[in-house]
Amino acid sequence: MEKHLKVSAIKDGTVLDHIPSDQLFKVIDILNLSNCINQITFGTNLDSKLLGKKAIIKIADRFFLDDEINKIALIAPQAKINIIHDFQVVEKRELSVPSEIKGIVKCMNPVCITNHQPVDTLFSTIYENNELKLLCHYCEKITDRQNLKIISKG
Repeated sequence: MEKHLKVSAIKDGTVLDHIPSDQLFKVIDILNLSNCINQITFGTNLDSKLLGKKAIIKIADRFFLDDEINKIALIAPQAKINIIHDFQVVEKRELSVPSEIKGIVKCMNPVCITNHQPVDTLFSTIYENNELKLLCHYCEKITDRQNLKIISKG
């Protein structure tokens, strides 16, 4: 007989599912969840047909704003968001990277005006060879996934 440890359901809140296991702590960091007072349950290296291994985060009584969802989409674009009300999934959302990213990511060009003046960063998203890249509106430098740095506001 196979035994399973069940995680308690949340009455209201958000479940982030299908996060690549290696991105879990990045998602926790960019959402500033280490300072969150809400009940949080997370698991990593869970079996997934889609990813092989996945991570999941359940946050009670917390719903995310669009800029937070955009941050998640940059780090884990295949993640899914489930909105829970009264123990029921009332909405399922697939993430998508928006065509413009404002004030979320740092420009990798050290001489870009956004790194020296109080100007919000602004990028257009482009895909080259199925790889996400961000084109800076101001200096026109491209930031690739390896150099992607989320601006921390916490």
